[in-house]
Amino acid sequence: MGKLVVVITGATSGIGYQAAALLARQGHKVYGVGRRVEALKPLESLGLSALKMDLSDEQTLKTGIAQILEREGHIDVLINNAGYGSYGPIEGVPISEVRHQFEVNLFGLARLTQLVLPVMRAQGHGRIINTSSMAGRMVTYMGAWYHATKYALEAFSDALRMETKAFGIDVVLIEPGAIATNWGRIAADHLEQASSQGPYRQTAQEAAAGLRKLYSSHCLTKPETIARAMVRAATSSHPRPRYLLGFGAKPLVALHALLPTRAFDYLMVHAKDL
Repeated sequence: MGKLVVVITGATSGIGYQAAALLARQGHKVYGVGRRVEALKPLESLGLSALKMDLSDEQTLKTGIAQILEREGHIDVLINNAGYGSYGPIEGVPISEVRHQFEVNLFGLARLTQLVLPVMRAQGHGRIINTSSMAGRMVTYMGAWYHATKYALEAFSDALRMETKAFGIDVVLIEPGAIATNWGRIAADHLEQASSQGPYRQTAQEAAAGLRKLYSSHCLTKPETIARAMVRAATSSHPRPRYLLGFGAKPLVALHALLPTRAFDYLMVHAKDL
């Protein structure tokens, strides 16, 4: 592939930041999207253009895509990478927080995808890469709402891949395991906030402590590893539909498929004790 015009959301930190840097270094025209665009300043020397968008604000999505098309005339790759993890017992998480997590992890992503699809169809090619997770294929303790967004994203992406194939558009899922980013701390913070009172308090606090322990481990996969897979998915002539990689991803997805349901439930509930 030659020089690509790439739009990547969630580019201000972690996997998105690393992927944006790699793509820019390869000479592609990269639009790094996020709410805190000042975090992208170090990448401007590589030719990256920072663009402020908020996935929960449709007008910013429309304006941003219009600006890119005015400058470039086309978009080759959309990497839907933005998202966050909010853990907590189903009974304790306010529905307003549930809606916000779906807004960021699914609905905003879906609207941005709708905005670029007509462009890709008209040009006869395109690639949409969605950052899901192993969390879209198995469920951990106290993570119901986060997993619900990722399971939905998996279904959305599978359907999108079938619908757009005839137009020359590839759809790819990136499914990381446990990665050395701030994700675990944020999820643990949400878990503690959602269960500070009530019947789930003790077990939720223990689960939060387990998350913090896991995400302070030196065993976690570095975000650069996932970013390199993301770049391969963006630039390969024949990308795989799924890239399942990172700490724990393949073993846990395999165990979910092989173990009886109650055995896997037990493993997840007691994972904090392992």
